[in-house]
Amino acid sequence: MYNATMEKRIKRVYVDSVAVGGKFNKRLAEQTKPFWDAVERGEIRVIVSDILEQEAIKAPQRVRDFLGSLSESQVERVASTDESDALAERYIAEGVVGESSLDDCKHIALATIARADALVSWNFGHIVNIDRIRGYNGVNMKLGYPQIEIRTPIEVIHDETEN
Repeated sequence: MYNATMEKRIKRVYVDSVAVGGKFNKRLAEQTKPFWDAVERGEIRVIVSDILEQEAIKAPQRVRDFLGSLSESQVERVASTDESDALAERYIAEGVVGESSLDDCKHIALATIARADALVSWNFGHIVNIDRIRGYNGVNMKLGYPQIEIRTPIEVIHDETEN
């Protein structure tokens, strides 16, 4: 039987630039807010990569300011390695996505290698897409890596009022 109290540990969730930008997007802000509220309450620790930080350089100032405002207790930092680059390239070689999606693949690879509880994104074309998820996880399993949960920010929130 499922016991909700077993889920009380802090979730480690990898965020991509679209998940961060969703906080400021008119269409996604309301749905993204509960995720960032959970980060603020300490229920979720976000995994931030060097890839995200590179992408943030091109983002609006408010996105950069927000990322900079996250405390060290709210963030775990990861950096690309030869291993993560090779895994990302393997996703492309296996046809999960095309070469133009290399940065998306790098996010997936880093989240996988970091053993994140989930990766969150609003990128439905290349990341949060059932066929792509199956592809990423198929490659992961073939190479001995764990499967990665890929969800929207709203899907990793547990509502305490639910039974």
